[in-house]
Amino acid sequence: MLGIRELTFTAMIGFLIVIILGPIFIPMLARFKFGQTVRDEGPQSHLAKNGTPTMGGVMMIVAILITGLTRATISKGLIVGLICIVGFGFVGFLDDFIKIKMKRSLGLKAYQKIILQFALALYIAYYQYSASPSATQLVIPFTNHIINLGIWYIPFMMIFIIGTVNAVNLTDGLDGLASGVTLIVSCFFVLFAVSISNSDVAILAAATAGACLGFLGFNAYPARIFMGDTGSMALGGAVVAFAILTNSVLLIPLVGGIYFAEAISVILQVASFKLTGKRIFKMAPIHHHFEQCGWPETKVVFTFWIVTIVLAWIGIIAIF
Repeated sequence: MLGIRELTFTAMIGFLIVIILGPIFIPMLARFKFGQTVRDEGPQSHLAKNGTPTMGGVMMIVAILITGLTRATISKGLIVGLICIVGFGFVGFLDDFIKIKMKRSLGLKAYQKIILQFALALYIAYYQYSASPSATQLVIPFTNHIINLGIWYIPFMMIFIIGTVNAVNLTDGLDGLASGVTLIVSCFFVLFAVSISNSDVAILAAATAGACLGFLGFNAYPARIFMGDTGSMALGGAVVAFAILTNSVLLIPLVGGIYFAEAISVILQVASFKLTGKRIFKMAPIHHHFEQCGWPETKVVFTFWIVTIVLAWIGIIAIF
């Protein structure tokens, strides 16, 4: 099992790869006019971001792939984790490419996206169900109670996987928000994976943390590049891989509380509007609500980072 020093070096490799790719990738995207198309119904302040290069998530995927394959002993768990990250990243890539080619804010049709996500979720859930004898036994944080899902593990995990990936995708709405939150969540999983001697997840989480940190250098406000669905879905796949390969999925609603707050705000907003014709929030996801309340974009992002740090510390208390 690698120690913290080795994992720090692993994170540095991921960081440096993104830092090196940035000055090459950003002008290339601009030259090919791979720019973001901002939704007209979004915050008016975001319209100035139209044309900002997108699909920067490719840089993070490349960094995680190279770092993971060079810093770890190749194992089935590592490969499945990388498939999860790259697979969901590829779904996001298709979505981004269609948006750019068609010059619109919507890419893949909803059913197309769900079919691809469903296939990946089924593969990942079935792998862990078959590979880990204790996979079906979910430990409730802060307690010694265990929920044994049995064969229901597979459908439960598929819902969890698809829900989490899309929650991370919804979080990517402000400069540096998704990358910063996922950086913190990844650091948590580095510590957790070390504590249970899971080298595969420790390497993947360290590589993801380094890639996120490097990407923040280009994505922090004012962003020079956006990760696009390519990046947000890849990061969603990373978070899913960390949780499933360590049999700790019930920690995600805690440590990744921001992801779920974003998703729940959208669900509540849509349900309320359809049932009553009234909106609960000024705008959803919830980060836009705070913007509409007059918060600067940087204040919203920084606050969400702080909340995630607090949640990660609570998660550490829960497991140790």
